[in-house]
Amino acid sequence: MFVTKEHRFGTDSFLLSAFASPKPGALACDLCGGCGIVAALWFRRPDAAPRRAVTVEIQPEAAALAERCTEESGLTGRLESLCADVRSLPLRRGEYDVVSCNPPYYAAGHGIPSSGDAALTARHETLCTLRDVCRTGAGLLRFGGRLCLCQRPERLPDVLEAMRESGAEPKRMRFVQQRPDSAPWLVLVEGRRGSRPFLRVEPPLFMEDETGSPSAALRQVYEGGAL
Repeated sequence: MFVTKEHRFGTDSFLLSAFASPKPGALACDLCGGCGIVAALWFRRPDAAPRRAVTVEIQPEAAALAERCTEESGLTGRLESLCADVRSLPLRRGEYDVVSCNPPYYAAGHGIPSSGDAALTARHETLCTLRDVCRTGAGLLRFGGRLCLCQRPERLPDVLEAMRESGAEPKRMRFVQQRPDSAPWLVLVEGRRGSRPFLRVEPPLFMEDETGSPSAALRQVYEGGAL
């Protein structure tokens, strides 16, 4: 992966990539993709990689990093980097099996504004909202396709509401905690286009084991396993 001080990624990107993990041969898309990490991780295992994937990012510098990753990884033709606004994408609707997004975590007017335009765009809803992401994501999906998001737990009601309004019914949810005795710091949510209401809450994912080392679940994520 290629990163800069302004455009980089964290553990949440690995978790989302594993949670959204497309089936072999699938058509997938990652919105608000930054430097392209989420989609790129789907191709780590050739036997489990999607047929084709698109990573979408509105910031030209980040989109260029994603494109460079595609070229250096030999994935040209299979992994496309698109510099575009998620609210008006030049992509065909109703065709994708999986759409993922690590969206800005802070709603407009909330949180301490990040310093620098790149960080502000990545972390705050200045250019797109959760509703924008869910509306676009659900529109790209075929019937039964999956929309997968990660978000801060305090915004879970917003995620569920936005998904349901978009037509992607929330079906699966998993909280991420540092340890069993700590509060969740991340929530992963999957919605399915056109599905009936029924939400499955999975056991939380703990990042550390009882010794303080990375847990077996987290090691599985870093080694390319799906959640």
